[in-house]
Amino acid sequence: MKGYQGKILHIDLTNRKISTIKTEKYAEYVGGHGMGSAVFWDLCKDKTVDGFDPKNVVTIMSSPISGTITPSAAGRCEVTGIGVQAYPYGWYTRSNFGGRFSGMMKYAGWDGIAIEGKADKPVWIDIRNSTVTIRDADGIWGLNSWEAQEEIWEYVNHSNTKEGWKSISSARDSGSTLQRPAVLAIGQAGESKGRVACLIHDAGNGAGQGGFGGVFGAKNLKAISVIGTGSVEAADPDALLEARILAKKKYAHQPDSPEGGWAPTLGTTPTLGAFYDQPKDARPQSCTGCIAGCRMRTASGYGNESSCVETIFYSNFNKAKFGGKNTKDAYIATDLLQQYGINAYEAWRGLEYLERLYKAGELGPGKKIDCPLDFEQLGTAEFAEQFLRMIAFREGIGDDIAEGLIRAAERWGRLEEDLKTGNLLYPYWGYPDHMYDPRAEIEWGYCSILGDRDMNEHDFNHLYWKPTGDILAGKEPYLSAEEVTRITAEKLVPFENNPNMLDYSIENAYSENMAKTIAWKMMYGRFWKQSVLYCDWRWPDFFNSNVPDNRGLTGDEGEPKFLNAITGGNITFKDGMEIGRKIWYLDNAIYTLQGRKREMVVFADYIYDQPFDGGLLGDFYLPGIQDGKWQYINTKGRKLDRDKFEEFKTIYYKLEGWDPKTGWPTRKALESVGLAKVADELEKNGKLGKE
Repeated sequence: MKGYQGKILHIDLTNRKISTIKTEKYAEYVGGHGMGSAVFWDLCKDKTVDGFDPKNVVTIMSSPISGTITPSAAGRCEVTGIGVQAYPYGWYTRSNFGGRFSGMMKYAGWDGIAIEGKADKPVWIDIRNSTVTIRDADGIWGLNSWEAQEEIWEYVNHSNTKEGWKSISSARDSGSTLQRPAVLAIGQAGESKGRVACLIHDAGNGAGQGGFGGVFGAKNLKAISVIGTGSVEAADPDALLEARILAKKKYAHQPDSPEGGWAPTLGTTPTLGAFYDQPKDARPQSCTGCIAGCRMRTASGYGNESSCVETIFYSNFNKAKFGGKNTKDAYIATDLLQQYGINAYEAWRGLEYLERLYKAGELGPGKKIDCPLDFEQLGTAEFAEQFLRMIAFREGIGDDIAEGLIRAAERWGRLEEDLKTGNLLYPYWGYPDHMYDPRAEIEWGYCSILGDRDMNEHDFNHLYWKPTGDILAGKEPYLSAEEVTRITAEKLVPFENNPNMLDYSIENAYSENMAKTIAWKMMYGRFWKQSVLYCDWRWPDFFNSNVPDNRGLTGDEGEPKFLNAITGGNITFKDGMEIGRKIWYLDNAIYTLQGRKREMVVFADYIYDQPFDGGLLGDFYLPGIQDGKWQYINTKGRKLDRDKFEEFKTIYYKLEGWDPKTGWPTRKALESVGLAKVADELEKNGKLGKE
């Protein structure tokens, strides 16, 4: 099929060996996460190794739509491998980033990269079309992520070799380009093998979850640079262009979109950095192929290309310090975060936790937890610099924080107490709370604890943001709870037309309907988002107020249409969901080999013991059935029930066809999705679920 370049780059850093893998061998998984999991399964012979072990295999994968004009999708890239951030187990995990790396990888002739081993000294990988070189990183090791990229750009663009890129040609795939390389790099946090270290591409695109920056550091890998002069051939360019024009004209934001309407995905306006106070001298910036600009570029140069949590991690502290409005200090703090390569959520939730300990008299100079930070200066750029530098270089208390706040709390003898009270907001697997608490947005929490990390997929998240925003503003929500659940439920293939899957009442939290919601989420996420690589914020497009009937683009006329126009295939939306099921089962088999058991799948104590405080806005409204009718329910004050959650796990495991006593996949379930060899491996290791 079209859309593929036909080969995956395989790099053995230990032996400095470069080889290729035929993409065709893994084409059934389409791309991204699925292809990465399948490659990992074959290459990582011992799946019980630690994430820092040289035998860990990291994959960086594109998809057929990468580098094309598919809206809000063509710039995504998926990273998989054994992570180091999770606690207490380093599960096989994933991360994802945008920008232009995946497209450039395709233009260079590669569908993905698989990396194993450890170099004997710091190196970086230089990819120029089919020419791949492992270069010593003597001149860039020790630099921050931005400085390293700039050095690599200079080196590649001005090479006095046949691989130089100075020439200009208008001919297709002519062997020349005006572009600079796309570089994926680590900062000093990754070099010091921080568990909260990220991979950074350009100014603000980061693979944040999983600690892959630390994994790169353990492999002595500073960066991967790729530049290509090829293209991605589509099977039906006209159909692809028509689909894009339709998405843009009908579903994307228009100047006359109804005020207060609900266009949560494709239809939203450019957010220009999300949570910043918007500067007047900013303009939108997008990933490759996107029809919306959720990032920004400013005349000052501060805060460029960052969005969402990178921008909010220091914003509230900055506003509190300087009277309710962001100053330049907030932008500087965001840039420092990207340069050092540190996970934004760890930095945000970590600072909140440290401030609470400081106010309680537990942390500070000469205190029980000795910390040199002057919290009277919290909110200034100087404080942010000191805090982030401590983590990146493991200075003093920064050595603890670089391990993640959950491990830091364990070192300080506070872990059990602070997870019980909720003083430490880390609900699952050692990852910080993501604003969408399991006691409220149930599917977010359940998918995270049944998986490997904080889910960070916003499929149903707009069922919270939209009505909560309207209600707190004193307005009637644009769509009623009954309307929005009915419209959304129409698209929940293969469980379509069951609105009860979206009932967020506490009574429904432990039901088979909620189990189906989790199953749907795992299938859609593993395939359409993580493998085909549709943008998390822009897809799925369930409901959309830019069209008269409020029905979004998701379904057979949405996600598959772009994919099929490129590949020439005929995958339906349901077909994709079934491939997603296969990928999810493969991932669970990897967790099982790593030692996953049912009894490990539990939330932190505070989720069961403490009432939900309402979150970021103080109230948290979601659709649900209450007093016999659909309405928006305020989930503030709720707790999860331990015993009922255990009952839910049994319901969910049975729905998937897994062993309810262990949570392990059964042979019947694995063979039903074409994973008989995976079942054989589990059986050989004594970890096949009983039917």
